[in-house]
Amino acid sequence: VENINNVTEFILLGLSQNKTIKSLCFLLFLFCYIAIWMGNLLIIISISCSQLIGQPMYFFLNYLAFSDLCYTSTMTPKLLTDLLKERTRISYASCLAQLFSMHIFGGVEIFILTIMAYDRYVAICKPLHYTVIVSRRRCYVLVFACCTGAFLHSFMQCLLTISLPFCGPNEIHHYFCNVYPLLKLACTDTYSVGILVVTNSGMMGLVNFFVVMLSYFLILYTIRVYPTKSRSKALSTCSSHITIVVLFFVPVLYIYIRPAATFPEDKVFALFFTIIAPMFNPLIYTLRNMAMKNAMRKVWCQNPLFIGR
Repeated sequence: VENINNVTEFILLGLSQNKTIKSLCFLLFLFCYIAIWMGNLLIIISISCSQLIGQPMYFFLNYLAFSDLCYTSTMTPKLLTDLLKERTRISYASCLAQLFSMHIFGGVEIFILTIMAYDRYVAICKPLHYTVIVSRRRCYVLVFACCTGAFLHSFMQCLLTISLPFCGPNEIHHYFCNVYPLLKLACTDTYSVGILVVTNSGMMGLVNFFVVMLSYFLILYTIRVYPTKSRSKALSTCSSHITIVVLFFVPVLYIYIRPAATFPEDKVFALFFTIIAPMFNPLIYTLRNMAMKNAMRKVWCQNPLFIGR
């Protein structure tokens, strides 16, 4: 059944209507976006051009960096151009495309972070079986499973949104097209759709977060009998990942695990997983990881392509 839909475009109200704040936000987010590209490309090239690509942990980190670039690029360029405009519009089709792409790349990110936690669990708790359990073939299978799961999640989000009729107000109180603000604009009862959205997004985030926490609980339980030096070494390999998980998962769970409703602070929390986490990922992994530092030194300081012949 075709829904009555009089809305051909939406107006994004963005972060603020104040010109000074918009100008400051533009400069800040432009800097963040450049930093995201530079940092994540640095990680991708450093891992791909070094022996680290053969290690599962860095194999997954490579894909995490790539998904970061794709994820933030679904909305940051649009946000930057909107901050320079007086009135910001997005067509209905573009809105759905942004919704789909954000959820697919965001889903990939969540699944890869979960797999990285599982990888650390196997490396620390089952070191003798590590190469068998996390073989290269299995790594590819896991990445494929991440992409498939993210596609199904995103497809469901879009399917639920497409089924909604929009015939009245078209102002989205956000800086990108997200499900909850769109539910608010639908001219029909959205209670049941809201429950399905929470089940889809919220439960996906919660289950993955539970798996991550379980992995680290088992790691802590295993290393409790280790000597102090071995324990600190094991924890140092996990600290970077834990920091990223907290930066990304906490705002995601805050927004998606509650009943379908929008709050003014949602925009601020969304900045954490759309811009701040992708920007800090490279910094956290490069500044706190000796293997990454050594790989970067070899690739960027000893490669004739970069230092000249």
